[in-house]
Amino acid sequence: SEIKDLFAYCRLAVNVEDDAAFLRVINTPKRGLGPATMEKLTTFAQQQETSLLLACYDDALESQMKPDAARRLREFASWFLPVTELAEDGDPIEVIRTLIRETDYENWLRDQSPDPESAQRRLDNVEELVDWCKRLASKNPQHKLQNILNTIQLLDRLDRNEDEEQSNQVQLMTLHAAKGLEFDHVFLVGVEEELLPHRNCMDEAGIEEERRLAYVGITRARQTLTLTHARQRQRYGEVIDCEPSRFLTELPQELVEWESKITRTPEQKKETGRAHLAQMRGMLAD
Repeated sequence: SEIKDLFAYCRLAVNVEDDAAFLRVINTPKRGLGPATMEKLTTFAQQQETSLLLACYDDALESQMKPDAARRLREFASWFLPVTELAEDGDPIEVIRTLIRETDYENWLRDQSPDPESAQRRLDNVEELVDWCKRLASKNPQHKLQNILNTIQLLDRLDRNEDEEQSNQVQLMTLHAAKGLEFDHVFLVGVEEELLPHRNCMDEAGIEEERRLAYVGITRARQTLTLTHARQRQRYGEVIDCEPSRFLTELPQELVEWESKITRTPEQKKETGRAHLAQMRGMLAD
């Protein structure tokens, strides 16, 4: 778990919108923030349409929870801001060392371990992670923390692919995690305005970065690529209409087969439905 803890801290340092990483580290080590506080923070972040970490900077945070809880969240966010800046331009090993030192993580591990031997094993795991990152960084001194995280994720994914390449299964991952990988069949879901490109990336530089991310997803496919978008979504209890992503219109249209433009007879539609049901039953039977 110590490897996952530090990995989550690093993920949050390079991506302040990684809510899963935030939830893992916010009480590691303990900061006196209970489930009720986290639920209120999550609701507030959704209302503000921002990430959990960025919501901690919002001036209205105190109106959503007890003052002491808001203060603790602000203290964490204020401490973490310089870490994100260091992760962007600084030495990646220095970032990791800073996280370990300023969270007093090693002493926390000792306190959490049942005996000195267990504590030492966990501390050795931490040091091994740092050494591994050092080796990765030494191969390319220009690499920042994000590059190292991408490499670690890629190596982990490739290792699992080797173990599982004979299995018949679906792999779910983010576009960032898919970099460097290829699959016979790829499905990209939620290819809509405000999702891809994301609503927080609507300036010129943000759109270009989102376009590159879409390109990463599209080029993962060896044989077939399926892109989907919803007509409507429910957000905060309200049904909203969705607009297909602008990136769909940028694709070579002679290579795109739009489901909505395919003319089928009622019998063909029924046959397609029956085929899907049969396929699902077969999967469940297995």
